[in-house]
Amino acid sequence: MLDGTRFAIGTLSVFPVRVTRVDRGVAGRAMVLAPVLGLVLGLVSCWPLLLPGPPLLGAALAVGLLAVLTRGLHLDGLADLADGLGSGKPASQALDIMKKSDIGPFGVMTLVLVLVIQVAALSGLGPAALVAACVTGRLALTWACRSVVPAARPDGLGALVAGTVRPGAAWGATATALAAAAALGSMADHGIGLMGLGSAAGHGLGLVAGDELGSVAGHRMVYVLPLGVVAGLGAALLLLRHARRRLGGVTGDVLGALVETATAATLTVCALFA
Repeated sequence: MLDGTRFAIGTLSVFPVRVTRVDRGVAGRAMVLAPVLGLVLGLVSCWPLLLPGPPLLGAALAVGLLAVLTRGLHLDGLADLADGLGSGKPASQALDIMKKSDIGPFGVMTLVLVLVIQVAALSGLGPAALVAACVTGRLALTWACRSVVPAARPDGLGALVAGTVRPGAAWGATATALAAAAALGSMADHGIGLMGLGSAAGHGLGLVAGDELGSVAGHRMVYVLPLGVVAGLGAALLLLRHARRRLGGVTGDVLGALVETATAATLTVCALFA
């Protein structure tokens, strides 16, 4: 378990750790633990949301900090996958395009769109939503590495982690993520701790006696965050299905794109229903 934790931290974040063992068994445990790392990343990156000033600025700083904490790895994968799929080329040529270090027009457009969506959605939310979105993004990795999902090429990160997670472990991680999202939502609704800051409850929404509509709005995140997790995971699985059909399996770039897609979809649903 310790080797898996180190591998997850060293691969998916900027935090310095010493990875002493790398094999498919360790990789599988790391992918199961990825949502836990997402929880940590969310807790660290949400602090800019508490700064005084326009909410849009805090959201932009939070998304930027999250990118720094992950070395921009997932954003790079998102751009590469967009270029590969957008090329319309057969799988082998699309994979070659994805390996190139430059970013094409499809990659640029996709990066801008996804980042704008993340920042705009987050500007109307609080820390709890960002934490839930980070967990969901890494939960997508757990599902993408199930034993039924092959690697698209014989080398690279995708080949190391593909097929290493048992379906039961993916379902267990999902149940845990949903329970955590509900707990975060409850804390946000009741203004408890860091999760209550910047939330509807933290701004006094629903605390006026006799304001039934405000009361409902102030106690909604306990339902909205789990809904966001389901929606974010669903969006990532749709992209995974498309990538498997076009490329034959997963690569490191595909995994990164799934993280960003799930994060954006989770934040979008939370913003729409919060």
